[in-house]
Amino acid sequence: MKLYRHTDAVPASLQGSVVAWGNFDGFHKGHQAVFRQTAAIADAQHAPLTALTTEPHPREFFAPEAPSFRLMSLRNKAHVLETFGVDALFVLNFDDALSSMSADAFVEELLVGRLGVRHIVTGYDQRFGKGRAGDTDLLVRMGSQLGFGVTAIEPVAHDGEAYSSTQVRACLREGRPEEAADLMGHWWRIEGRVEEGDQRGRTIGFPTANVAWGNYLEPCLGVYAMRAHVEDGPHVGTYDAVANLGMRPTFNKTALCFEVHLLDFQGDLYGSHMSVDFVSFIRPEQKFDGLDALKAQIAADSDEARKRLGQAEYGADRYPEVKR
Repeated sequence: MKLYRHTDAVPASLQGSVVAWGNFDGFHKGHQAVFRQTAAIADAQHAPLTALTTEPHPREFFAPEAPSFRLMSLRNKAHVLETFGVDALFVLNFDDALSSMSADAFVEELLVGRLGVRHIVTGYDQRFGKGRAGDTDLLVRMGSQLGFGVTAIEPVAHDGEAYSSTQVRACLREGRPEEAADLMGHWWRIEGRVEEGDQRGRTIGFPTANVAWGNYLEPCLGVYAMRAHVEDGPHVGTYDAVANLGMRPTFNKTALCFEVHLLDFQGDLYGSHMSVDFVSFIRPEQKFDGLDALKAQIAADSDEARKRLGQAEYGADRYPEVKR
């Protein structure tokens, strides 16, 4: 899959594509329905299957100081879309110029002038352009004038409620990663570089990889059973893991720290890129009276993580790679 950060560089081979348009944060089952419809139209029209999104998310642009809500980095999103069979991802830089562009100009200059879209598939509630003045009715009207098709996807519901990124975020904030995974059809995954920490874990027999948290949503703090994927370096592979996300109150720390202990693993991971699946919440973070109590609890947490990760409901194959 090709990723284009500049729409003036889109090659002729991708002109006339069928485009899925949205933010797709979390790529939950509702998003997947949009892409399946897009793929069906692209196949029928023998056209490339592409996706259009923005970075940063408009909410981040207009409220940069607000707490982070992101479920996916652009890197994660691109990987998932590639497994889904998308040919190219177009990423618009959401800046002052884009935010002040009129809805008509967005369609004429970007969608038609630069991308040469053949058909657009988006959510029924899509809004765009300065002041969010554009909607699907405008898209349909301009599509009939400028020669492209439009499909607006209605919400995909489960148990009478539409799938949404908001639901996923609520599950994660409340320590329910299993329910979040059921909504998404895949485990929630964050990714980052392994940084050098204070190496305190080595001194107590539980070395950890300190993974940079980035600008992800902050879920319920505490200890999780996880599955870690080392993506480069000498230890590439997938490992069962237990991790603590929190402030480390035992050591009077105040900054968020994400410490991942790979079970039954020895090796140096500094500088490696790691992605980590949140599989099951074990317990909230707590403060211990001393190192002996902490070591005993980490041992118990490791045993509990092994137990859960060995069960079918938490198995690595419960959610196969997202594919069309």
